Amino acid sequence: MQDKQTYRQPVLEIARKDFTAINKNLEVDDAFKKIREEGVGERIFYFYVVDDENKLVGVLPTRRLLVGGLEQKIEDLMVKHVAALPKTATVYDALEFFATYKFLAFPVVDEERKMLGVVDVNLFTEELLNAEEPEEVNDVFEEIGFKISEVKNASPFKAWRYRFPWFLSTITGGTICALLAGMFEATLTESILIAFFLTLMLGLGESISIQSMTVTIQTLHTAQPSLKWYLKNLLKEIQTAALIGLSSAILVGLIIFIWKSSLISAAVIALSALLVQLIAALLGLSVPSALHALKLDPKIAAGPITLALTDVFTILFYLGLTTLMM
Repeated sequence: MQDKQTYRQPVLEIARKDFTAINKNLEVDDAFKKIREEGVGERIFYFYVVDDENKLVGVLPTRRLLVGGLEQKIEDLMVKHVAALPKTATVYDALEFFATYKFLAFPVVDEERKMLGVVDVNLFTEELLNAEEPEEVNDVFEEIGFKISEVKNASPFKAWRYRFPWFLSTITGGTICALLAGMFEATLTESILIAFFLTLMLGLGESISIQSMTVTIQTLHTAQPSLKWYLKNLLKEIQTAALIGLSSAILVGLIIFIWKSSLISAAVIALSALLVQLIAALLGLSVPSALHALKLDPKIAAGPITLALTDVFTILFYLGLTTLMM
């Protein structure tokens, strides 16, 4: 697999500088003359259009230039909305652009939108070819507790040695959950409705914690975590979780009210759903961030630990809140 430092490399360092920029006020005939005089560089996918201050204002696909009338202005043929990489972008950011937008090249611009270079699709294909294992495949396995390279050709005993220790997190978390549920035995006995929705609460918590954890681990590929970085991402994740949690709470509350015609039960379980998803999102961000800060690989340990903690806090919040309010 490529060294992570490669993905953090500023994309401007590998961007091509032999791009062709055409002034928007030129006519097609003049643009052809400029291209013939100056050349088109090693590879050409698009012609980029700039204004008199050399600021990027559009992109001109080659086909549009070839079929345009000789007296047509470039400004009339160009596509005005153009996706551009900021000069602070990393190689990883560029790869995300290629995967998202499916374009063959992207311009690199400064704060004033002045063109500094171009990166083309060869960067994307070279990164894929140089990878020992596809990054996303490794991530899926590492998030659940082991590296695929460790178990791919391992004997059954060796595979057990790599994989079983992470099940201890699940066993420990499950045991704690069972003990906590025992503490709230009276609540579960008095209201069978609470027991019915326990599985749903665990599912909601685990789902959002895994989502948050996956996003965080992907971000840690390129980010340099700090307190400012953590607080910024915490605010964003909590806002997202609040919207998801509120939507889930309203839906769950409506289902309970329609089913059992109990307003207080609907309100308590709905509020629990909201709180559970908020704490799960917090754990999904915090656990891999803490592991990274401790110089541990967040991808290997984050999955089992995050899920175990999420289950424990889900039981605690859900049964604790219902005990207090019902």
